[in-house]
Amino acid sequence: MYKDMDANQLEAELETQRAAYEEIKARGLALNMARGKPAAAQLDLSMPMLDILKCEADCFAEDGTDCRNYGVLDGIPEAKRLMAVLLDDEPENVIVLGNASLTAMHDAVVRCLQFGCLGSAPWSACERVRFVCPVPGYDRHFAILEQFGIEAIAVPMTDEGPDMGEVERIVSSDASVKGIWCVPKYSNPSGVTYSDEVVRRLARMDCAAEDFRIFWDNAYCVHDLYAGYGEQDHVLDIGIACVEAGNPDRFLKFASTSKVTFPGAGICGMAASAANVAEAKRLLGAQMIGGDKLNQLRHARFLPDEDAVRDHMARQAEVIRPKFELVWSKLEEGLGGAGIATWTRPRGGYFVSFDGMEGTARRTVQLAKDAGVVLTSAGATWPHGIDPRDNNIRIAPTMPSLDELSEALDVFVCCAKIAALEALSA
Repeated sequence: MYKDMDANQLEAELETQRAAYEEIKARGLALNMARGKPAAAQLDLSMPMLDILKCEADCFAEDGTDCRNYGVLDGIPEAKRLMAVLLDDEPENVIVLGNASLTAMHDAVVRCLQFGCLGSAPWSACERVRFVCPVPGYDRHFAILEQFGIEAIAVPMTDEGPDMGEVERIVSSDASVKGIWCVPKYSNPSGVTYSDEVVRRLARMDCAAEDFRIFWDNAYCVHDLYAGYGEQDHVLDIGIACVEAGNPDRFLKFASTSKVTFPGAGICGMAASAANVAEAKRLLGAQMIGGDKLNQLRHARFLPDEDAVRDHMARQAEVIRPKFELVWSKLEEGLGGAGIATWTRPRGGYFVSFDGMEGTARRTVQLAKDAGVVLTSAGATWPHGIDPRDNNIRIAPTMPSLDELSEALDVFVCCAKIAALEALSA
């Protein structure tokens, strides 16, 4: 345990780690773990989809729609069924949109700001607008808020989801609080899955704002690392919970195939109450004539039902599971006895959340960068990039090869040790 060392022992260990660090720097590494991108081997699994619509292919949807032409604002029937699997909802409650759920969430915020929600005043007419942000959380959620001057209220995550006592206190007392970001299954970056009780409390909590909205980003809904039922996390559907609580319009659910097929060339969707869907379709009518129905058709034929999705994601899990297991073994081997860090062991998703000693995250990330390993910026998991404890780092292991990841983790462990030893010595 580093904390049990005296000053001389700390200095000796620091010199040892610095020497190891200099040897690492001499290798001239150039590795990047900054974002949660699929590996090439994962993308290869979706390549047959590109051959589904050849020039002689039938490009008509099951309802007779010619997918080569204009029209169909909310998606062809088979694409709505596919997105309903990812959104845990019924096809009639789904709008199929473009290639990225982040765009769909951004546009939903814009609609609330410009037009309000189901007759309520536009958010832009309010003196101020605030959003609850569970932390650590997803940096791109926070970026949407920053772009529109919406104030982020950080609320800590627990092992079951957001600290609901704090969430309930905030939303019940302040009508300027208009929403909350949620990644309910395998949260980014902690890997936490919301408990049933957390979901029910979100659905039934008293909100000072009648137009409060839960932005339910179901990004990792089918991204399990293990195939067995007992090894997968399951999350209660927020839509059902809101209906049972008498708040059927409170939620907006989002998902995409970005990490299922091809990022940037997938499809996404939003599911909501009938009233919210009708309002969104009315406003979307001025934005577009219809989506990319050829891409919708391509995806629906490649993944025609829930079993096909499950089989496809099981093959993806075979690619990335060894990488997560390597992260855990490397961290345990290098830091397990040092008493300077903890980390998560999620059963799915794309990240491992690492908590080092307070005041060491930025130093660790900078040391790694100088040694040729780019990590997610320290502070990125907090609004405005400011982690008040400066201790959380998001590890994204999916994109590198196993050999590259092993090298990167050796660098990371060494840098974490140096940052902690410097802090203890100071």
